[in-house]
Amino acid sequence: MLNLNVQINKNTYLKDPISTDLGKRILSSSIMLIDECGFENFNFKKLAREVSSTESSVYRYFENKHTLLLYLINWFWELTSMRLDLAMLNVTDPLVKINNIIKTIIGASSKNIDIPFIDEEVLHRIIVREGTKAYHHKSVDDDNSEGFFLAYKSLSEKICNVFLEVNPAYRFPNSLASTLIEVCNNNIYFAKHLPRLTDITYCDDRNQMEAELFEMLHSLVLSSLKTN
Repeated sequence: MLNLNVQINKNTYLKDPISTDLGKRILSSSIMLIDECGFENFNFKKLAREVSSTESSVYRYFENKHTLLLYLINWFWELTSMRLDLAMLNVTDPLVKINNIIKTIIGASSKNIDIPFIDEEVLHRIIVREGTKAYHHKSVDDDNSEGFFLAYKSLSEKICNVFLEVNPAYRFPNSLASTLIEVCNNNIYFAKHLPRLTDITYCDDRNQMEAELFEMLHSLVLSSLKTN
């Protein structure tokens, strides 16, 4: 089970929430509340009420809601990175690796039944809507020094290395790797809420939308890697 192997930066929490039932309820409920009311309107008072506990109990796990958001984001990227490792296991052709990378990034929003207290479909929505708030702020350099973004960097680096397998002379592999991740997430969001900003058509048929998104991202990556 993947949840047993997800390693989250210890600086994001005071007490490991995975170690107790209350901690797991805090994670599960925080995801639902942030999705429901937005990060700005989310607070530990609402969270404590949702888990039938006290604010002081929540503060035993997380210093504040910012570190809780960082924990959730780290969880998402760590799990995505693990899935990427599985998708590239025993694959030697870098072009096949790229196909698998894109499919993994697109499928990162799928709910994993092995982790019942983490609804990844809802967490993915939080990553898209609220994720940049974790690093678009004044104290980002301090957070970076604590290693809060290592999971995202590690995922991006794995993708970057595959791009260099295809074209070792390509000048912008790190930029392309992070762009791939952000473009994927943004176009899913744009398709639903701001359709004039994307060519991806939002529809109830998830397979059709993902196929369209794959075609666009695949074209973006391979077209970029052909140029020096």
